[in-house]
Amino acid sequence: MTTLLLVIIYMTFIGLGLPDTLLGVSWPLMHIEFGVNEGMAGAMSLAISAGTVITSLFSGRITQRIGTAKITAFSVLMTGIGILQIAFMPSIYSFFLFAIPLGLGAGAVDTSLNNYVSSHFKPRHMSWLHALWGVGAMTGPVIMSFFLKRGQWRPGYLTVAIILLAMSFVLFLTLPVWKKAEKENYNKSFDNENINEKYSLKDGLAQKGVITSMLSFMFYCGIEMLIGLWGSTYLINIKGLDVATASIWISLFFGAITVARLLSGALTIKMKNHQQLRLGQGIILLGCVALLLPLSAKLASIVIVIIGVGCAPLFPLMLHETPKRFGAKNSQAIMGLELASAYTGSAFIPLVFGYLASYTSFAMFPNVLFVFILIVIVCTEGINTLTKKKQ
Repeated sequence: MTTLLLVIIYMTFIGLGLPDTLLGVSWPLMHIEFGVNEGMAGAMSLAISAGTVITSLFSGRITQRIGTAKITAFSVLMTGIGILQIAFMPSIYSFFLFAIPLGLGAGAVDTSLNNYVSSHFKPRHMSWLHALWGVGAMTGPVIMSFFLKRGQWRPGYLTVAIILLAMSFVLFLTLPVWKKAEKENYNKSFDNENINEKYSLKDGLAQKGVITSMLSFMFYCGIEMLIGLWGSTYLINIKGLDVATASIWISLFFGAITVARLLSGALTIKMKNHQQLRLGQGIILLGCVALLLPLSAKLASIVIVIIGVGCAPLFPLMLHETPKRFGAKNSQAIMGLELASAYTGSAFIPLVFGYLASYTSFAMFPNVLFVFILIVIVCTEGINTLTKKKQ
């Protein structure tokens, strides 16, 4: 039954990844249809992230009251409804209303499931879990590019909405599986004792290393979201690619994350988490340096895919380190802070970059990525020192 539960969790993360990259690849057509500035995509991304930040901060209390299983089913349903509404939105401003269920749903399920897996399963499962998020993130642009070639973006959103609503139906049907798995494997790793209801956000912020960890999540997600949201625009405006081709390269970026996370899961048997984190950061750093060079469109696209390989181990293994660094009892609350910081970076960094680039040039894209990876490296090494983690 535990294996079936893992399959359900894996399926859910595929669904989580599907809508995450739709806005970035559809925006070059969407903003023309609605007649708005390119930089407005940042504000739209912020609208989605606002809900995820709120639910992340209160994920501990929500999980304790209704449980991870019900959160998962209801959250996927809300996400599907949000995407369905966007597919039929009459104006660009209605997006901000429809983003509410999308953001709230994504934040609740992401935080709850990440803590569940990091507390109950080995590192390889966390890597494989996020690899399947990458399957969804890669599949989203592939679905959208099929319709972009025909000059349409709405059918892409509609297709993803149908998939998510079907997933939510399956999740509701399989709610009893969670209880059966917990009964078969009853021990402290399958209950909610590791969630301390009295552990406040203030307590979390005061704990040594938490703020540094939050910064590492913020700027890493800034890297990933900048590529996901603006990478296509960079390749189109600066490197001269067409819309459909650029969307395929961004899909390959997430495809590289997916494949590399599958390998990362296997490597956890031979390599420690901190070793993989350093390796991934090094690859991203080298990729960002390469993008600063006057590369051709094809080479720049390939480098972006290589950066995806470097991104692979960072997010899942950073999350998996949370219970080790700060204690399993407080991991849900602190992970909520980390993910809230990640969503804040995902929201504000693309927003600020989009408006600056729209009034200057998207040529600044590689420079910003380079600065961000340096910050992530410094923060990661700092958190290891502050928590006195044995390397």
